[in-house]
Amino acid sequence: MAQRSNHYEAAFEKYLRQTRIPHVAVDERRRSLLQNISLKSLDYIVYSSRPRNLLVDVKGRRFPSGTESSPHKWENWATEDDLEGLLQWQQVFGDGFRAVLVFAYHVIDERFLDELDAPFEYQERTYSFYGVWADDYWAKMRPRSTSWNTVSLPSLDFRKLCSPIDEFL
Repeated sequence: MAQRSNHYEAAFEKYLRQTRIPHVAVDERRRSLLQNISLKSLDYIVYSSRPRNLLVDVKGRRFPSGTESSPHKWENWATEDDLEGLLQWQQVFGDGFRAVLVFAYHVIDERFLDELDAPFEYQERTYSFYGVWADDYWAKMRPRSTSWNTVSLPSLDFRKLCSPIDEFL
């Protein structure tokens, strides 16, 4: 397993290993150059039993986020750079690959476990993994913060587009 300081990515990699899904962890310490363009690195190349292999960028989010009196569920923001990089990698890898954002939800309140599929335990934390195709996300995304260059999907759109990660593998 790659040395991952990000617990969300480490949990996802452990999930892949435990379910025996072939994958390659990408070294994220450096951006890749493609025809003199700097591309954000993806996190994993995952070999799927489905028609296309996956180019994965893991987004770690708490479930729920916010406060106890005002919990926010299904946080799904990303940077525009994340999406642009993933979609460029999808073009580079070609037809046999498709880019997917994997939202790794760290369940911080067990009262919400019944709203999530396939809880996964890793280092005394509970996670649930959901994917959304990067191109579908791109088509529906809305600006979230111009100063941070972040985008997100309205919760209803996200819930329509996302699926438990095992449906992608």
